Amino acid sequence: METFMNWVEEKLVPPMAKIGSQRHLLAIRNGVVSTLSLILIGTFFLIFNNLPFPGWPEFIAPFSATLVLPFRMTMGLMAIYATFVMGSDLAKSYKLDSVTGGILSLGAFFMLQMPVNVTTPEESPLGFVLPMASLGASGMFAGILSMIFAVEIYRFFQTHHITIKMPEQVPPAVSRSFEALIPGGVILVTLWLIRGVLGFDVNAALLALFSPLTNILGNNLFGALIPMFLIHLLWSFGIHGMSIVGSVVRPLWLIMLDDNVNAIASGTSQTQLPYIAPEPFYQWTVTIGGAGTTIVVSFLFLFMCKSKFLKEVGRFTMVPSIFNINEPMIFGAPMMLNPYMFIPFNLVPLVLTTISYLAVKFGMVNGFSIIPAWTLPAPIGGYLAAGNDWRMIILILVNLVIATVIYYPFVKAYDKKMLSDEQSGTTEA
Repeated sequence: METFMNWVEEKLVPPMAKIGSQRHLLAIRNGVVSTLSLILIGTFFLIFNNLPFPGWPEFIAPFSATLVLPFRMTMGLMAIYATFVMGSDLAKSYKLDSVTGGILSLGAFFMLQMPVNVTTPEESPLGFVLPMASLGASGMFAGILSMIFAVEIYRFFQTHHITIKMPEQVPPAVSRSFEALIPGGVILVTLWLIRGVLGFDVNAALLALFSPLTNILGNNLFGALIPMFLIHLLWSFGIHGMSIVGSVVRPLWLIMLDDNVNAIASGTSQTQLPYIAPEPFYQWTVTIGGAGTTIVVSFLFLFMCKSKFLKEVGRFTMVPSIFNINEPMIFGAPMMLNPYMFIPFNLVPLVLTTISYLAVKFGMVNGFSIIPAWTLPAPIGGYLAAGNDWRMIILILVNLVIATVIYYPFVKAYDKKMLSDEQSGTTEA
């Protein structure tokens, strides 16, 4: 075990740490995360539209289309919000003007869309409109590509001083606009030639390219296990696993969730949704209380351990864990760089992923279609995320029991060691 941990710490952690600080991945992560507040608000209306009360669907039917508008204006347009923030964040990392970076990225993104001329109704035709299908989660890859292309072009022209400089007396906002003219023209003309003249659908090509990966991650047990394995392995060595792995897989998770929502809207049963493992799958059935399902560790520390230190850790981590905040446990126990906790911390997510995957696959519980607030206690959040399915509560409770059983012998061994240290006058883990 010690040899393996030394190998991971020396060989695996350094390159992964570099990946985690790579500016383009950081921009993608920040852009996607920035949309979550709007998505949470929008999904509240979707939850309200699907309350599990007798007669509710019939009662709400006349207002349903209006009621889900906030959801369509948040989740349905998330690629727009994310693209601006990603471009702004990447430009800022280069010490360029962040607003210009965001605007150019957004302009590039819109150039990749194809407006449709709607000639109905006859008395007042709508004219040119942008179909929303490519503005939500399905457009995330186009947004990422647009952001990278636009900001890198902007940086090239700024670095080589190929810009229009205005006198110092000109207001900064006006000056920035003129500085963006040349790079903006190159960006828009290039993408116009690709999308408008050549007719190449970049968004469709990207979706086709990533479709096999989405199917592997969303509808394949091995693929569902991969993110959990990498996230927790990195956490074990002090690296925020979700920050690194999430930058890559979160756009894919959002596409899965969007397809699940559309499937429900078209009448698909919630036990037969297109994808098994979008992000809420992990949030509510696997990482219960935070990475590693450490809420059960808080319980074991507080009620089963004799070490004063571990009892205190259990006491101050219990409440945050209920609301899915487990950094106090990660750094307090600690869970990272801890040979006693390494095996259960990495094993529990894999076991729970397998159990939960099979439960969804065989229709024992509903699939996931909603993102409730991540700070909700797991039984409540899981119930809402699975379309108000009470069976999800049972699955979560079963998973907690299994996690407790797996952690128990390791916690007892760690407790014995800590108690011995306390009695001998040392407190190092």
